[in-house]
Amino acid sequence: MKVLVLAPHTDDVEIGCGGTVARLIGEGNAVFYAAFSICEESVPCGFPKNTLEIEVKASAKEMGILEKNLFIFKYPVRRFNEHRQDILEDMVLLNKKIKPDIVIMPGENDVHQDHFVIAQEGKRAFKKSSMLAYEMVWNNFESETTFFVKLDKGHIDKKIRALGCYESQKAIRNYVNEEFVRSLARVRGVQISTEYAEAFKVIRWIM
Repeated sequence: MKVLVLAPHTDDVEIGCGGTVARLIGEGNAVFYAAFSICEESVPCGFPKNTLEIEVKASAKEMGILEKNLFIFKYPVRRFNEHRQDILEDMVLLNKKIKPDIVIMPGENDVHQDHFVIAQEGKRAFKKSSMLAYEMVWNNFESETTFFVKLDKGHIDKKIRALGCYESQKAIRNYVNEEFVRSLARVRGVQISTEYAEAFKVIRWIM
């Protein structure tokens, strides 16, 4: 099975579905990661502008994603709306290249402007694939959890190690920490009577 995960910005995939990515790769599936911005304009003071490009490569490797399966674009952060057509065309090319069975992306109920653009254009580009939306609880006014992935401690540990690759974000993103990651995964696990889980909204499911 081929799975493509879409990150508006580096680390969104790790936060939203890093455990699921670890499980999918562990089960022998091919996972592809597309990051649409390395946020050069908002890198913390003291870090090189390409810091997040370096960090996402380390994080993807930690999750087991092959270097050839990582695609990095450099759209300006918070200005995706100005580049909608270019983003859509990049997605269409990814679709032709990969032909994914499942695409995992942000949801349209995500209030971040860049996430919303990726969600909208993703539905257009990948409408013939199954599509799931990962949750970003601080950006979602509503969480529609209609699809769950059971995870074990090893999957969550790998997610935490992947997030640990983002040294530049630790001081400015209070939700990139082990306590939060484990707590949310436990909450989602309790909902389906397992130790850990990640939850998604079904956008389209093709069987």
